[in-house]
Amino acid sequence: MPDPTPSQPSGTPPADPAATLNDECLWLEALEGDAGERALAWVKARNAESQAVLEARPEFAPIRQELLQLLNAQDRIPHVARRGDWFYNLWQDDAHPRGLWRRCRIEDYALAEPPWQTVLDLDALGQVEQRSWVFHGAVALAPDYRRCLVCLSDGGADASEYREFDLETLRFIPVEDGGFFVPEAKTDVEWLEEHTLLIGTDLGPGSLTDSGYPRQVRRWARGTALADAPVLFEGQASDVSVSASVDRTPGHERVFFSRSLDFYNESRFLWRDGQLLPVDLPSDMSVHAHGPWWLLRPRSDWTVAGHTHPAGSLLLLDDAAFWRGERQARILFAPAPGRSLDDYSLTHHHVLLTISEHVASRLEEWDLSATPPTRRTVQAPFPGALSVQTLHDSELPQDRFGDDYLLHYSDFLTPDTVSLAHAGRDERTPLKQRGAQFDATGMTVQQHFARSADGEHIPYFVIGGPGQGADTPTLLYGYGGFEVSLQPWYSGTNGRAWLTRGGRLVVANIRGGGEYGPHWHQAATGAQKQRSFDDFIAVAEDLVQRGLTRPERLGIMGGSNGGLLVGACMVQRPELFGAVVCQVPLLDMRRYHLLLAGASWMAEYGDPDEPDDWTHIARYSPYQNLRPGVRYPRALFATSTRDDRVHPGHARKMAARLLSLGQACYYYENIEGGHGGAADNQQRAQLQALEFSYLWQQLGDAGTGG
Repeated sequence: MPDPTPSQPSGTPPADPAATLNDECLWLEALEGDAGERALAWVKARNAESQAVLEARPEFAPIRQELLQLLNAQDRIPHVARRGDWFYNLWQDDAHPRGLWRRCRIEDYALAEPPWQTVLDLDALGQVEQRSWVFHGAVALAPDYRRCLVCLSDGGADASEYREFDLETLRFIPVEDGGFFVPEAKTDVEWLEEHTLLIGTDLGPGSLTDSGYPRQVRRWARGTALADAPVLFEGQASDVSVSASVDRTPGHERVFFSRSLDFYNESRFLWRDGQLLPVDLPSDMSVHAHGPWWLLRPRSDWTVAGHTHPAGSLLLLDDAAFWRGERQARILFAPAPGRSLDDYSLTHHHVLLTISEHVASRLEEWDLSATPPTRRTVQAPFPGALSVQTLHDSELPQDRFGDDYLLHYSDFLTPDTVSLAHAGRDERTPLKQRGAQFDATGMTVQQHFARSADGEHIPYFVIGGPGQGADTPTLLYGYGGFEVSLQPWYSGTNGRAWLTRGGRLVVANIRGGGEYGPHWHQAATGAQKQRSFDDFIAVAEDLVQRGLTRPERLGIMGGSNGGLLVGACMVQRPELFGAVVCQVPLLDMRRYHLLLAGASWMAEYGDPDEPDDWTHIARYSPYQNLRPGVRYPRALFATSTRDDRVHPGHARKMAARLLSLGQACYYYENIEGGHGGAADNQQRAQLQALEFSYLWQQLGDAGTGG
């Protein structure tokens, strides 16, 4: 249990803690060679220690079994991607742990048991090749969709192989027969035409950015050596990446190149007649070309043609007018207090807007075929989370599904549903609905607002059963970064492993996320990152003040940037929490930009090598702020050896540092899994069962909440 000793005020540790911390744990960053083996031996020893305790818990085996059954259940909704006349789906279950990549005709998807055709058996392929293949998607060539590039990751890392595949014969095309093959790397690839790719990949010095992503785009002709392919476009080493985008919309064929200057800024060019024409728009604006239209989404206020469009707007601009230098845009959406644009989707003639109203979804649509375009509100379920998946394929000359879309809906207590909808109408045809994965009888969802340190009101959801009080084991989840919104979602895992066993779940919509648009995100980046942690702490304190929990019963969970969140809050307010689940985290913010993809996130956090930036980063970096003599909650750190996005060294070093201070903690590192932490459902169930067994151990035995 946490020590009641008061912590230092949020965000105000001693100046420049890195200057006094000898990083005796640096060796744990090693991933290769003898040094890597030494670090891995440490990992395996910590894994064994943690598993010995947590797997012996009485709830571990039942939770693991229940979660595995949920993950492999046959009544799951098969989520699909359209390619031509087919819906494609990756299906994983107990018989196919790595999955079947399969397809059915679009018309057959509504059947209770569609006649799926296997395209590629990942388990069989892995067995033949003795590789731990994880499917990472495919890039198919429109409009006939015969050729595609299958993306395969060994163990789940972001770095992947690409192999050409024939979707008629359902076979890989060998290199000796002219097939394209790209070795394992972080690759960006597009079809230019059947015999030519636009590709960026690792070809040695100068081909990658400091972030480890492609720095060049090459034009690679079939039958030639990739290393000899001419460079068409190149960025700077300091860029995040470069990429190409090929639009085959009939009558609007075009190719764009872009440099991602940082995580939020791009420099864009139209490739026309061998020339690169700059796209004269703000670099932090999201830009999408759609037939004769451009959809513009500014991330900062944009003043043009005598009008200021606020950040978070959605604007419509005519393509021909844009190239004439005109900037008179039609406003499709303008933000308002409590109301922001979560996403938009395009059918042949319509733009569908998913709008967030205090973290609940509304749906609106614009008819672009009308003169002028017209707007209407779509009648859809509320409150909860709506998601639109358009079926329109702009690269087909004639698309019979051009104005159709799939509408997904769920909330914390309502299982996912998928309906077929048609733009311009409210009527929908139910296609798929999953049954309840846990008994939610008597459970409720409530939204509250906490007051953060600077006075901002922070929304959060409370999900739980009747009669729960301050002794209820409570799990607070958050993310708070990269403009990612935590919309309501239905989770059988949370339901089975936590809610039905007497726990309460809380989801915090803190700043740094995107719940209220770009300003909500930007309010907690760079020098203001501490606001994310203040918001999360404010929600925790509000829960205690409302009598919904107490520190000994309050656990926190977050992954990736959310791992930084819970790590920082654990260090700043150790007396406030009884448990911390810190997943695939960033924790050493002095070195994050030097590890794997870390340099790509400096627009979010700042550059630790810049003294002004380090001044604010030093105040919250969890690893540097661990202190002797402070009693921290006994945390669980979970990561993956194959995570090539957020380095596992963050979690390793944090755990090792705590142990060196005499602080007990748990540590589990899956050898596979990439940034998702698991490569298949069996690994996923194992990891989640460890996490929930830990939570029940720290916060109270399952079934004791009340």
